[in-house]
Amino acid sequence: MPGGGVGDSPIRPEAESKVNGAFDYASDLAFEGMLWGHTLRSPHPRALIRSIDTAAALALPGVAAVLTAADVPGKLHYGLIEADQPVLAPGEVNYQGEPVAVVAAETLDLARRAAELVDVVYEVLEPRCDAGEAVAAGEYFRYQPVRLGEPVTAEAAVVIAREYEVGMQDQAPLGPESGVAVPTGDGGLVLHVATQWLHSDLEQIAPCLGLAPERIHLAMAGIGGAFGAREDLSVQVHMAMLALRTGRPVKMMYDRAESFLGHVHRHPARMRYEHGADEDGRLVYVKAHIVLDGGAYASTTEAVVGNAASLAVGPYKVGHVSVDAWGARTNNPPCGAMRGFGGVQTCFAYESQMDAIADALGLDPLEVRRRNALAQGDKLVNGQVVDAYDPTRAVDGQPFSPLRDLLDRFADIPVPPIPAGRDIVELPGGTGNTTHGEGVRRGVGYGVGLKNICYSEGFDDYSTARVRLELDGTTGEPVAFIHTAAAEVGQGHWNLQTQIARTELGVERVVLLPNDTKAGSAGSSSASRQSYMTGGAVKAACEAVRDLWQGRDLADGPIEATRVFRHRATKPMDPVTGQGDSHVQLALCVHRATVDVDVELGLVKVVDLTCVQDVGKALNPVALEGQIHGGSAQGLGLAVMEEIVTDEGRVRNASFTDYLIPTILDTPPMRLRIVENADPEAPYGLRGAGEPPTLSSTPAIVAAIRDATGLPLTRVPVRPEHLTVRRPS
Repeated sequence: MPGGGVGDSPIRPEAESKVNGAFDYASDLAFEGMLWGHTLRSPHPRALIRSIDTAAALALPGVAAVLTAADVPGKLHYGLIEADQPVLAPGEVNYQGEPVAVVAAETLDLARRAAELVDVVYEVLEPRCDAGEAVAAGEYFRYQPVRLGEPVTAEAAVVIAREYEVGMQDQAPLGPESGVAVPTGDGGLVLHVATQWLHSDLEQIAPCLGLAPERIHLAMAGIGGAFGAREDLSVQVHMAMLALRTGRPVKMMYDRAESFLGHVHRHPARMRYEHGADEDGRLVYVKAHIVLDGGAYASTTEAVVGNAASLAVGPYKVGHVSVDAWGARTNNPPCGAMRGFGGVQTCFAYESQMDAIADALGLDPLEVRRRNALAQGDKLVNGQVVDAYDPTRAVDGQPFSPLRDLLDRFADIPVPPIPAGRDIVELPGGTGNTTHGEGVRRGVGYGVGLKNICYSEGFDDYSTARVRLELDGTTGEPVAFIHTAAAEVGQGHWNLQTQIARTELGVERVVLLPNDTKAGSAGSSSASRQSYMTGGAVKAACEAVRDLWQGRDLADGPIEATRVFRHRATKPMDPVTGQGDSHVQLALCVHRATVDVDVELGLVKVVDLTCVQDVGKALNPVALEGQIHGGSAQGLGLAVMEEIVTDEGRVRNASFTDYLIPTILDTPPMRLRIVENADPEAPYGLRGAGEPPTLSSTPAIVAAIRDATGLPLTRVPVRPEHLTVRRPS
């Protein structure tokens, strides 16, 4: 493919194969002699397992193995942070869809039929599904307060107190969970799997299989989207157990309904906020009570709670703060990582509050945000100093405020005008011909998102890269080889690695070696961290190779270097005050949404999403724009359509027929302004860019709907019935 360095937008190395269908996703894998695996899952959110009879399933011709918790060869539990999730339920199930048994058979249909013949006797128990009640009963994974000043005694000219709710959103990757486990013949395994973090998988898998980590080789299979859904284990241990038992390769692939049950989701939230402001709209105090539903098992809930608490007020100055955040343990589906990771929920609440303050005081919503914007040298509510910008930079003699900088850029981006004689396709309801403009009102709203980048609270976050430079034996030109374990989940990281090598080494030809556990850990492709972390590792390894190359002739042999890259240290939040330098880097994004609302039918059409985002440094402008488009679209989905509906712990819409995600017809034109305020601590000055637009797009769209309807709208997604309910006169 044509080359390019940092700042260019070369064609992705996998682009052609993905377009023409030749790219091998995990679900395309096949091996000679391969069996198919399938998981039997609990139909109940909470129950005791009184007995399991596998005899009928094993008697079915073509069934090679049926395994239960008694067959787990090593430790029974695994988990990303806390090892609390059973490989297979040992005596009780705690959510609908919890794995109870796994089957291997000659075909997938046969494996599914065999699973239906496994006779499980349950004693059904009443599930705990209310997160607030769970917290009150002491059932939670983490409680994190933040305390600053004296909010109890602080006096304000205007007080806004409201409750907000965020529904359970799914990552909705188009590629289902899939992989193949291949026995090596000596008691070891090779696992080909679509995952976001190879080495974390290995750390969890090995103890459960009773194998030393060096006996297991994980190789990255093609990934069809992730967004956090592939951080937790899914098929890995199950197919590995079946492969070890049968001595044959075993493939597992979820169908769509099973995928909805088989991975974590975004934490639904209930939040009570109280903002006090002076007569000029400047914040005096903020109180927040945040309950996130973590579901049955821990996953990443502890970290999500930390993010929600530390980002609970957003990028605004306030002297008095009282925040209480919990991650509840319930019998609802487990929740964990999803794009935005704790920041999405609180952003919807605090941005709604800022709009309410502006409305109460008759002020422009952008002006209220400008007056409260953090600047260089100010502190977040957790006490962390904003220090990621040029300390000598000032505006009108005042420290530089990145937020004011972004807000001011909307001045020369006009709101789209209402065209005369619109085609019905452009109206809410579209080709349904529901309106010709009567009852349609336009609204405009803003949203600001503040997101932490990389892992926080003292986590040893690092990435490893190995770079080798050698001469091509045929052409005599230098070729760089890069080996990392970083997952390419569609964000364009493979491309970025080649761009860095071309920039640092000055060579045109760059070869990416397969991502696997033969390389050192690259950490997870999450937290908007891979460009920062693995990009930093590749840069450091290339710099080392370049130094070794000085005065040497490649004809004398290859030059190789391995480097581990770490960011600056962070600290855990204080368990009582929430204070601490808990984050590596912060990124800002501001959205302006324009919507048309049919107030008679409750239909919404997002007409325009204008986004201004500070990316530090644009390493690949086209890929960067794609990340902002994608994050904005997921925020749109949460605003007006996406929600996993549960009833007493049972998922009611586990399909793309009933769980709706935005299509190209729902996604509006997006005007982007990319701002480059370099971070002096980061490689090339970059800022993680994939998550911030997911935060700010949701409150911007809801603010625009409020502007069109005059309704308070304190819950997302906003549904038609929320817009058509008539209040008593």
